[in-house]
Amino acid sequence: MGATLQDAEEDFLVNPLDLIEQIVLAHDWPFDRTSEREIAAEVSGRWCDYRLYFSWREDVQALHFTCAFDVRVPAEKSKEVHSLLAMINEKLWLGHFDLWTEEGLPLFRHALLLRGTSGLAVEQMEDLVDIAITESERFYPAFQYVVWGGKSPQEAMASSILETVGEA
Repeated sequence: MGATLQDAEEDFLVNPLDLIEQIVLAHDWPFDRTSEREIAAEVSGRWCDYRLYFSWREDVQALHFTCAFDVRVPAEKSKEVHSLLAMINEKLWLGHFDLWTEEGLPLFRHALLLRGTSGLAVEQMEDLVDIAITESERFYPAFQYVVWGGKSPQEAMASSILETVGEA
C-alpha cells in the first residue's frame, strides 16, 4: 500500500521545540532542553520569575505549554485558591489557570493542536508566551492576597482587576 496524504502531512510537520529553542536562544532566556519532547525556560516578570515548560506530543501533534510562578500554596489554602482559580478562569479567553497540586504551584496552561498545519509559527509562540506572562502578572497579586494576605477569593479578585483610569 502506498503513502497517504496523512503520512505526507505527518512527515512535513517538524518538532516545534526546535523553533521554540531558537526563539528562547534569541531572547537569551535561561533554558534546558531535557529531551526531544521537552524544553523549559525562565523569564523574568514584574512580580517574579516565570518558568515556561513546553512539551511536544508527536502522537497527537499537540504542543502543551505551562507558565508556572513561584507562589507556594499551602494545603490549608487549597480550597480558597481553587475558588480563586474558577473566578480567574471566567475572565480568560485563551488558556486557563490550574494548581499543580503535587508542587503547590499555580500555573497558566494551554495546548496547541498542530495537526493539519505546516507547524508552529513564530507569532503563535510569541503570542502564547505574551498572553501567559500578561495574565500571570495580572493575577499574581490575587494569589498573594489569598495565600499570604488572608483575603477571600472575592476580595482578591476585586483588588487584582481594578484598573487605574486617567493619570495622577
